[in-house]
Amino acid sequence: MADKLILIDGNSIAFRAFYALPLLKNQSNLHTNAIYGFTLMLEKLIKEEQPTHFLIAFDAGKTTFRHETYKDYKGGRQKTPSELSEQFPYIRKLAEAYQIKHYEQDMYEADDIIGTLAKEATEKQLETIIVTGDRDLTQLASDYVTIYYTKKGVTEIDKYTPQFIQDLYGFEPKKIIDLKGLMGDKSDNIPGVPGVGEKTALKLLHEYGSVEAVLENLEHIKGKKLNENLTNHKEDALMSKQLATINIDAPINVTLADTLLPEKDESRKIALFQELDFKQMLEQLDSTTQVKEEKEIIINEAFNSFDFSSAQSMDIRIRCFQDNYLKNEIIGVGICVQGETFVVEPDTLVHNISFIEALKSSDVNKFVYDAKETKVLFNRLNIEIQGIAHCMMLATYLLDPALKIIDVAQSAQLHNVHYVESDEMIFGKGAKMHVPEQHILFKHIAAEVNAIHEVSPIQLEKLKELEQVELLTELELPLALVLAEMEMQGIKVNKETLKDMQNEIQVRLDGLVTRIHDHAGSTFNINSPKQLGVVLFEDLALDSPKKKKTKTGYSTAVDVLESLVGKHPIIEDILLYRTLSKLQSTYVEGLQKLIGEDGKIHTRFNQVIAQTGRLSSVDPNLQNIPVRLDEGRKIRKAFVPSEADSVIFAADYSQIELRVLAHITGDKGMLDAFNQGIDIHTKTAMKVFDVSKEDVTSNMRRQAKAVNFGIVYGISDYGLSQSLGITRKAAQEFIDNYLESFPNVKAYMNDIIQEAKQNGYVTTLLNRRRYIPDITSRNFNLRGFAERTAMNTPIQGSAADIIKLAMVHYNEQVKETDFKARLLLQVHDELIFEVPKAELEAFSLFVKNIMENAMDLDVPLEVEYNSGESWYEAK
Repeated sequence: MADKLILIDGNSIAFRAFYALPLLKNQSNLHTNAIYGFTLMLEKLIKEEQPTHFLIAFDAGKTTFRHETYKDYKGGRQKTPSELSEQFPYIRKLAEAYQIKHYEQDMYEADDIIGTLAKEATEKQLETIIVTGDRDLTQLASDYVTIYYTKKGVTEIDKYTPQFIQDLYGFEPKKIIDLKGLMGDKSDNIPGVPGVGEKTALKLLHEYGSVEAVLENLEHIKGKKLNENLTNHKEDALMSKQLATINIDAPINVTLADTLLPEKDESRKIALFQELDFKQMLEQLDSTTQVKEEKEIIINEAFNSFDFSSAQSMDIRIRCFQDNYLKNEIIGVGICVQGETFVVEPDTLVHNISFIEALKSSDVNKFVYDAKETKVLFNRLNIEIQGIAHCMMLATYLLDPALKIIDVAQSAQLHNVHYVESDEMIFGKGAKMHVPEQHILFKHIAAEVNAIHEVSPIQLEKLKELEQVELLTELELPLALVLAEMEMQGIKVNKETLKDMQNEIQVRLDGLVTRIHDHAGSTFNINSPKQLGVVLFEDLALDSPKKKKTKTGYSTAVDVLESLVGKHPIIEDILLYRTLSKLQSTYVEGLQKLIGEDGKIHTRFNQVIAQTGRLSSVDPNLQNIPVRLDEGRKIRKAFVPSEADSVIFAADYSQIELRVLAHITGDKGMLDAFNQGIDIHTKTAMKVFDVSKEDVTSNMRRQAKAVNFGIVYGISDYGLSQSLGITRKAAQEFIDNYLESFPNVKAYMNDIIQEAKQNGYVTTLLNRRRYIPDITSRNFNLRGFAERTAMNTPIQGSAADIIKLAMVHYNEQVKETDFKARLLLQVHDELIFEVPKAELEAFSLFVKNIMENAMDLDVPLEVEYNSGESWYEAK
């Protein structure tokens, strides 16, 4: 295979990716769309081009040697959105994960680095591909250098060869700089000659050959105004050509040898993709965890005759096949007790009565990997396990909430225990997953339960050092057992209601199809972007600044369609059709498939994903039902009580994060508003707009609400401008006015950043930590994202802690009552119960009291509640 060099214009491709893809975020609230787009391009290039050499060049800063020639070079450019800035450090990490050299040089641009390396590659006759979204680099095209220019996004490209440029412009590549000299370049603020566009510049160059020749032949150039402009702006033309010329002899400290790709190693990619939540990328990697040491573990075969009655503690690992422990096959149980290791099939457990009694005894401490899973699996075997004292998975999460937790092997390796193989090694992955032969499976379970025995005391010691033992033992662990009960309980779903909704939505969809076809004047497949694009942009001749054409046709992405709203009635119908179609397939039809034989849906709650401490749910994700749309809200009509004479009862914290913000900052304006029962958004609007309560308009309140919640989530001027449909300048003014109106909030933001820099982490009110290693980074973008994380984590995390506390307190206190009510779901700041009608009045006050007193703040916690025949009516 011949050697091949790829050079990427890093900044240019990052910008392309950012604006081509919708704003994506990972679990840590980091925007990832530019990183993801960049990853797609790297994968495509590596697969299709199979390079041997690779480098990504970045711009080092705002000032370059070109500013010495023209101080306004690249002037007037808008500030890079923080949503993109925070991604640049991760794009560099991405390069490192792919083992690709990245480089930047003070006073020089990425173009100059690329040009200098391309020259060296040409001298060595090395085939070179330059990937960029900037046409400036096309001047480097040669017999050995091809420019891959990204026209749209990061995957649709034009290949600029010398012949392509000849066909396009009628001259050789080096004349690109003459073209820029005459017409200038608005994106780089290169002035050129006023009144000279591409058409005129090309005509002049075809006739005279260069900028210099044009200026030497002014007497022959017709057109009074053109001649006058060329005469008056000679220096501008020559300077513009100089500015557009790439320096191919830049004093860089990187050579072709530095760009050689090493042997393939996927390990760093795996770690980064886990951090970024790039699930699809992870699935494409064939990765395994290597076992670094062996440990001889003797499995005692005499389980049935062993006496567990004297055991004071035991380590337990009960396993099922694949993730869904609510229904998947239970395949083995591992026990480590008094120096002995047992691994048995679940049916064998009942043959040892002393073991069953020990499991049921709260006096015998159990150390497990996943407390919630353990409780559910033993419950399925009709055994009520008591006395779970430690959960290895939850401890791993508390010690490092940024970690994407996978299995026992990973948690063990964090504490230098390396004899456990990964689940992927044992069970395979994807379609190839299987239960291995029993001797392999039992050996794996034995290793896991020994790791639990070895690692648990180490974890407890570390939690003690961090003053987090209570967070585990009094919040997260009790909560896991509450969640287990909720998962087993499930919530009844009326399939007929969903079927009726399915029919109603289908009627609406059929009507929309007819209307859309009428608008178009033809029948076509609305679900085909290719056919839809032809209808919109050719048949109906609609136009939009966001119109994009790809290899397969016109883009009909949401942002493109939204830019056409108001230009033709077909657009609103298409948008509604898409929304209803997704609702139909994902929820109305999707939920029907998840209803079990008991008529219920049993979602699974996850405690170890969000770094803030928030819960999430899967199979299904009940936190993502699109309630902003009326049809989405109506899905909740299908969630009903499981027993007659009962209702669904919903209790919801009101503005909990803003109340936490008021408490943490101690801002008088916010404290007064909440303590006096004044609407906080109205109060904010009064302060920011300097108006009386009576003069606050609905639009003022809407804007105030956006910035109130924006502060909690680390809003930027770009983010607020997108949310409110205003300019970035106006958004920044709004944020500045807000911070002036609430001075303690501003002081908190400064103080928490300093605290994070000093400690390396921030904490919630219950001492939940989030480590922020980049808070002292010398990289501005990396540090900026870290600062926003430092500001919003204590607020979001404390709000999460409060509702978790409420759930634990409820579980403790309800046992002292005769209430027959059952806790079914937790969704964001809301708890959902099933309550007998006879208990409703007393139970409502009982729950409200628990939730409002879950934690003592300087402002009252307020809970709103309602009930009805369905979850929908309870809201």
